[in-house]
Amino acid sequence: MEILLIEDNLNIIKGLEYAFKQENLTLNTATTLTKATKYLQEQQVNLIILDITLPDGDGIVFYQDYIQSLNIPVIFLTAKDEEEVIVNCFNLGCDDYVTKPFSTKELLARVKRILLKAKQKSLITVQNISFDLDKMVVSKNNVKIELTSLELKILQMLFLNLGKVVTRTSILDKIWEWTGNDVDDHTVTVYLKRIREKLGEDIIVTVKGIGYLIDEK
Repeated sequence: MEILLIEDNLNIIKGLEYAFKQENLTLNTATTLTKATKYLQEQQVNLIILDITLPDGDGIVFYQDYIQSLNIPVIFLTAKDEEEVIVNCFNLGCDDYVTKPFSTKELLARVKRILLKAKQKSLITVQNISFDLDKMVVSKNNVKIELTSLELKILQMLFLNLGKVVTRTSILDKIWEWTGNDVDDHTVTVYLKRIREKLGEDIIVTVKGIGYLIDEK
């Protein structure tokens, strides 16, 4: 399980790196939001521990503008303990909140709880199509379906938002982010057509003029 700590305090980083290693947990670090964005674009992450105050921006704004759409569990880590800030974080959808100074053992316990919960949701099955989000493997009746890396990522977006519409615009933005290539509206149509053909099941619903969704019913 990959954990990303976004924190600029080197003492906290060193302390948590040691503690997480003792628990056989992989902890990667980013000291700025810029570095965190680059890491998230390149790596699969299961949990983010996010400081609210960082050198190049506000962690809460970063969560709203970027992380929230990735559907990655987040623990906010901050020196701020105002009730309004805490309530705001939970209203936005964060999974937990730890105030500095904090107990490393308590943070580890919260991390393990969230990872266990995420692990239980890592295999999503709709009809006879299963998506293992940890292994990034899609199968039909337990037989692996060969998808390209980009097709997998697009399908992952849909599976992570079961019952919710994923807009064509958001898919386009992600394709551009992942590939760096110029894309247009037709690009989304082409990729969804390919994915549907490979799945061989009509689990992806087109919401005309808006986007696509997978209904878990």
